Amino acid sequence: MSTRKRDPSSGARALAAAAGLAWLAACGESGPVPIEVMEATIPELQVAITEGRTTCRMIVDAYLDRIEAYDDATGLHAISRVNPRAGAQADSIDAAVARGESLGPLGCAPLLVKDNFDTHDLPTTGGSVALQNSLPPDDAFMVRRIREDGAIVLAKTNMAEWAFSPRQTVSSSYGTTANAYALDRVPAGSSGGTASGVAASLGVGGLGTDTGNSIRGPSSHLALFGIRSTIGLTSRDGVIPLSFDRDIAGPMTRTVRDGAILFNTVAGYDPADPYTEEGRGQKAADYTAFLDAAGLQGARIGVLRALVQPEDSDTSVVRVFNEAVRDLERLGATVVDPFEVPAFSELLSGPYYCQRFRWDMSVYLSSLGPEAPIRDVAEVLETGQYSEYVRDRLEGFSEGELGGPPEEADPERCLPYAEHPARQAFKQAVVAAMDDASVEAIVYPTWTHPPAPLDQAREEYRGDNSQRVAPATGLPAATVPMGVSHGRYPAGLQILARPYDEGVIFRLAYAYEQGTMHRRPPEGFAPLSATPR
Repeated sequence: MSTRKRDPSSGARALAAAAGLAWLAACGESGPVPIEVMEATIPELQVAITEGRTTCRMIVDAYLDRIEAYDDATGLHAISRVNPRAGAQADSIDAAVARGESLGPLGCAPLLVKDNFDTHDLPTTGGSVALQNSLPPDDAFMVRRIREDGAIVLAKTNMAEWAFSPRQTVSSSYGTTANAYALDRVPAGSSGGTASGVAASLGVGGLGTDTGNSIRGPSSHLALFGIRSTIGLTSRDGVIPLSFDRDIAGPMTRTVRDGAILFNTVAGYDPADPYTEEGRGQKAADYTAFLDAAGLQGARIGVLRALVQPEDSDTSVVRVFNEAVRDLERLGATVVDPFEVPAFSELLSGPYYCQRFRWDMSVYLSSLGPEAPIRDVAEVLETGQYSEYVRDRLEGFSEGELGGPPEEADPERCLPYAEHPARQAFKQAVVAAMDDASVEAIVYPTWTHPPAPLDQAREEYRGDNSQRVAPATGLPAATVPMGVSHGRYPAGLQILARPYDEGVIFRLAYAYEQGTMHRRPPEGFAPLSATPR
């Protein structure tokens, strides 16, 4: 079911832009002109504006034109709803630039925001048709921060319904999202809309969420950089929850530098999120300061071979990963291979997960005030407002698997991360092993299998390493493109570090990115113009 809404002025906008370019050419006058935005970075867009070569409005229109040209026509279906106020916001930025004001850190960055982030001016559905008209009273913390720093929420992106699926991105509110590199394959879940949209240059970057996989998994399948922070460094306020003790929100970008620029804005203490009290004062002053093309020189990195078992891995992906390990050495790193965590298999199977979704959702729904469409997520079972593939999960309510009714729930039975003995023991074991081996970070494939076919998403879901260490331990991890398997499917190198060592991750990921330059844009989403940046 789709309730996608478009900007009705888009056709007129395109005609006006074409007429304007024709007029400029005929008159021979110089001035701002539209630029090509495919694969553009945040700094490139900002330089083009400040040098007077283009305007923020032209940039926003270029991305809107790409959405109109490619999103539905290709079957990508990454975008759920375009922001009809994006053009007016761009005009405001252009007016400020004309007055001599400087662009903010994210000035005129048109961003794609996953549809579980509250936006006061756009509905937030969480992938459920039950919330298709739910307009939150205010912005999520991260949305407010990016707007304050000059970004434009260009559009909301499709997601797996209620963020239930790491396999695929299917919602009852907006349908199925495909992988931009292979339209018959999944983009993974649940942030697949942001991943495919950013990969196809429908926005300059985006925001996703990650309970176990959902930033890093889709980023790996779409040749993006995506980072899950240390628990406590970033706020989840205003994000529809899946499991509050594991949820993380953060950037998904085509380059590591854009990821660092965006992370500067969205990381930090938020009194509305109690988990950030522990991370208070841990944020670095500027994560772009860690970006060093020689950042692998002298680094010591562990290879977690326990997550690359031959019997559980696709041979093509393993070849790509082994080449990535050789590249790390070529670029100056000392590689500890294999890196081992004592009793790792036992640690992987520990009692880390507590079913609290229904309770957490009741807290979120109450934050919407009296206009909330529902009060208990279990109501959708009675109304039939759900996709068939989530039926089993929702029916778990009747058996208490996802928590009892909100009025009977005891949130204390789910220990907070900082007080959870098994999770803290897992974290300590990993950090102790890193200390013993004197490594800065650990690497492993983000997925050990290529993206599954859309029609076999459940049956061929395998190789998801993102679920295995970072969420339970609370340690930071990111994925960066490491090449392609089978000649066409993007694969990601995952880098995991000690608590609050995001700066180390940015340094290593940037040096690896710059030393390999694996990212290539997906075919089928060509430039709409030949105007250079």
